[in-house]
Amino acid sequence: MERTVFYISDGTAITAEVLGHAVLSQFPISLNQYTIPFVENEAKACEVRQQIDDLYRESQQKPLVFYSIVSPEIRAIIESSQGYCQNIVQALVAPLQQELGIAPLPNAHRTHGLTASNLVKYDARIAAIDYTLSHDDGISLRNLEEAQVILLGVSRCGKTPTSLYLAMQFGIRAANYPFTADDMDNIQLPAALKPFQHKLFGLSIDPERLSAIRQERRENSRYASLRQCRMEIAEVESLYRKNNIRFINSTNYSVEEISTKLLDILGMSRRMY
Repeated sequence: MERTVFYISDGTAITAEVLGHAVLSQFPISLNQYTIPFVENEAKACEVRQQIDDLYRESQQKPLVFYSIVSPEIRAIIESSQGYCQNIVQALVAPLQQELGIAPLPNAHRTHGLTASNLVKYDARIAAIDYTLSHDDGISLRNLEEAQVILLGVSRCGKTPTSLYLAMQFGIRAANYPFTADDMDNIQLPAALKPFQHKLFGLSIDPERLSAIRQERRENSRYASLRQCRMEIAEVESLYRKNNIRFINSTNYSVEEISTKLLDILGMSRRMY
């Protein structure tokens, strides 16, 4: 089964996408998806409504519509479409209003916008991203005392995307250090990392998966051979165990799952941005 779904917002539409994806992942259907941010005036809302109505006439199926819009007038336009409309925020706000006994103060762009109330957090996140980029793949081993976590692993095991996700999503300053083929003859923990052993976290991966990833980068090379991948993983995992470095196998986990498991294992607090 295939259904069309719209994620609509007067802001970035990130919240609508995240909640919509979470709900729809429970159903065995394929999705034709449209994300429409910054629906901030009635003219734009009318265009979106027309798009929804046109798709309904073509398919005779109501498009699924997840929306988060502050303005009652703009909301009414979307709700008058031929879509199956779900106000994702209001579904939670209404019962909370009853429990808290206070009225909400709706404000567009409050979640992901750059406002005075979240400017400090935003600056902290940008600083974390800058730090992570400047300490990616062992570019620099300076200022490691500022790192909140230092990821270790062989090439293409997921260090860089995990580091960037930690910085962008949680504002965590993450450095990462690669072990290369040249390290394997006498692999050891670099002296510069030893004072920060409590911050070290290792990534491993199944050799077969690693070989497949590397083949996409350097096909039919020694770097991508299954034999080389097996040897590197065995050596790195031995290093982790010898130095009591906590690590996980990333083979069957997404970047989001790897990051969450890392935070949990290291006991780090989560601050969403």
